[in-house]
Amino acid sequence: MSKRLPGQLAMWFLSFTVVVCCGVSASAQKAATITFTLDFPGSVPEHYRLSVDSTGHASYTSGGTGSGGSDSDQPFHYDFTISGSNRERMFDLAARARYFAGDINYAKHAVASTGTKTLSYKDEQRSTHATYNYTTNQPVQQLTTIFQNISATLEFAQRLQFEYKYQKLALEEELKRMEEAAKQNGLDEVQAAAPILKQIMADSSVMNVTRARAERLLAKAGNNSR
Repeated sequence: MSKRLPGQLAMWFLSFTVVVCCGVSASAQKAATITFTLDFPGSVPEHYRLSVDSTGHASYTSGGTGSGGSDSDQPFHYDFTISGSNRERMFDLAARARYFAGDINYAKHAVASTGTKTLSYKDEQRSTHATYNYTTNQPVQQLTTIFQNISATLEFAQRLQFEYKYQKLALEEELKRMEEAAKQNGLDEVQAAAPILKQIMADSSVMNVTRARAERLLAKAGNNSR
C-alpha cells in the first residue's frame, strides 16, 4: 500500500477544507427578495402578490380573474424566471428607495384610491416594508409600474390558458387586447407568457390571424428576455 507523505497530506487536507468552507459559505447566503402586493377591492384581480429574488426566480399569486376566466375559484399561481435586465433594475430601484424603510405614502392631501400597495425587501441584513396608496417617491413609482405591468402580462396568460382550453374563439379578442397593451407599454416580462403563446401559434385549429398575433407577441417576448 502506498503512503502519503506528510507534505502531500497537508496539502490535500488544506484543499479539502477550502472546498468545504466555500460550499458552506455559499449555501449560507440567502437570496435577497423584493415583494409587491396589491389589494384593490372591485378591480381585476382584487389581490395579487409578486416576489422576485436576486437569483432571478419570480413567483406570482392572484385571486383569479374574477370573471369566470379560470378553472376554479382557487388562486392563480405561476413561477417564472425574470429577465436579467429587469432583475438588476428592480434591485437598483429598491436600493435607491432605501429598501422601503420609512413612510412613503403621500399624505399632503387626499388622492383617489388606487389600491393598497406594499413593497417589502428582505435579505440577511434587513427586513423592511412600506405600505402606500400613492407616492411621490420616484424609485417606488417605477417599481410599482414594473410590478403592475408584470401582473397584467400574467393575467393575460391566465385568461389565454382558460380560453385555449375551453373557448378558442375568444382567443382572438384576448390577444388583440394583449397586443394593444403591449403597444401602450402596459406589459412587462412578456416571455413569462411564452408557453401558452407557443401553444396557440402551433395549433392549426386556431384561426391564422390569431396565431399571427401570438407570433408577434412571442417576438416581443424574445426581445424582452435579453
